Amino acid sequence: MTRTVSPAPAPDLARARRTVLDLLAIPGLSGEEKAVADHVAKTLRAAGCPASAIMFDRAHEKTPLKGNCGNLIVKLPGTLKGPRRLFMAHMDTVPVCKGAKPVVAGRFIKSADPTTGLGGDDRGGVGVVLTTALEILRQKLPHPPLTFLFAIQEEVGLYGARFVKAADLGRPKLAFNFDGGAVEKLTVGATGGYRFDITIDGIPSHAGVAPEKGVSAIAIASLAVASLVEDGWHGLVEKGGKRGTSNVGVIHAGEATNVVADRATLRAEARGHDAAFRGRIVQAIEKAFTAAAKRVKSSEGRTGKVSIAGRLDYEAFRLDDDEPCVAAARDAVQAIGLDPRLDISNGGLDANWMAANGIPTVTLGCGQMNIHTTDEQLDLKAYEQACQAALLLATATV
Repeated sequence: MTRTVSPAPAPDLARARRTVLDLLAIPGLSGEEKAVADHVAKTLRAAGCPASAIMFDRAHEKTPLKGNCGNLIVKLPGTLKGPRRLFMAHMDTVPVCKGAKPVVAGRFIKSADPTTGLGGDDRGGVGVVLTTALEILRQKLPHPPLTFLFAIQEEVGLYGARFVKAADLGRPKLAFNFDGGAVEKLTVGATGGYRFDITIDGIPSHAGVAPEKGVSAIAIASLAVASLVEDGWHGLVEKGGKRGTSNVGVIHAGEATNVVADRATLRAEARGHDAAFRGRIVQAIEKAFTAAAKRVKSSEGRTGKVSIAGRLDYEAFRLDDDEPCVAAARDAVQAIGLDPRLDISNGGLDANWMAANGIPTVTLGCGQMNIHTTDEQLDLKAYEQACQAALLLATATV
C-alpha cells in the first residue's frame, strides 16, 4: 500500500507581498499604532477570523508615552493537539519613516520619497505574522493552538512586550518574534539596557560682565563626558575581560552666548550582557557627573547640582540552544533550504521582555535592511522566505 504524504503548507507569496505593501503605507509611529492595528483586525475578520478571537489589551495605559491603542492579540484554538505557539511582531515605526511611500524596485521595497525611511522595521514582521494567520484561515490548515501578537511601542522601550500579560496570550510554550535581518539568523539572546535622564543645575550669570559668578551647566556636562571618554567608560567599554557599551546621546543646554548656562539635560545609556559589569558602567557614569559638579565653582565657591534618574529598560537574556522554540525555528529554516545560525544581539528586542515574562522567544529576520535610515529597504526574497518558515512553524505539532 502506497502512503500519500501531504506537501508542506505554502503561503500565497503574491498575496503576502500585497499584504506587506499595504502595511507599509499606513502611518504608525510609536504610540500611534491604532490605524495599523485596525487594518490588521479588519483583514483578519474578512478572512474568516471570529471577532471573539480578536482583542486589545490595555498596555498603552501603562506606558510613559500616551498611546492610542494597546497590543492586538488574536487567539485561535487548535485543530490539532500540541503546545500553544506564539507569533509576534511590533507595529510601530521610528519617526524617519513617517510619510513613507512604498514601491517595489526589483526584489526590494523602498520608499519613493527619498527623505523618509520605509518602516520595514517592523512592518515586514507584521506582514509575516499577518500572512501566517491569513493563510491558516483561508486554507483551513490544521494547526495547534496559536496566538498572534501585534505589539505596540517597541521602538521607545519595548513597552508592548513589557506590559503584555502571559495569561492574555494563552501562556504559549513556544514563541517566535519576527524583527530584522536575515531569515536564517536566529537571535537567541540580547543585551540588557539601562537608561539615564541627567539634569544639571548650574548658576546663571552674565557671561561678559561677571562670568566668574556663574556655574556653567555645560561645563559640568563637558567635564563629565570627557572623563568618561578618558577613563574608558564611554563607547565600547572593555575592562577586566568584560565588555559593554555606553553612550551620552542627547544634550540640551543654554539659550544665549552671553549667559552662563544654568541648566543642561542629558540622556544616556549603558548596555551589557553581564548585569554586574553593566552596573559598573552605570556607577562610572553617575560618579563622573557627580565629580564634575564639584569641580566647577563660582568665585564665591558655589557649585552646581546633578540629579540622575535611571531605570532598567530591559534585562539581558540567553536561550539554551536546545530550547524548544530554537529547535523548531532551526528545523523550519532548514526546511526552506537555508542554513540557520544562532546570534546574540547587542540591541534590545521584544524577546527580552517576553523572556522576562516567562515566555522564551526566538527572533527571526524577515529581510529588513538599513533600518532607521532613509536608505531602508525590505528584501522581498527574504520576506517571502520568512513567510514560508512562519507557516511551517504555525502548522507543526512537535
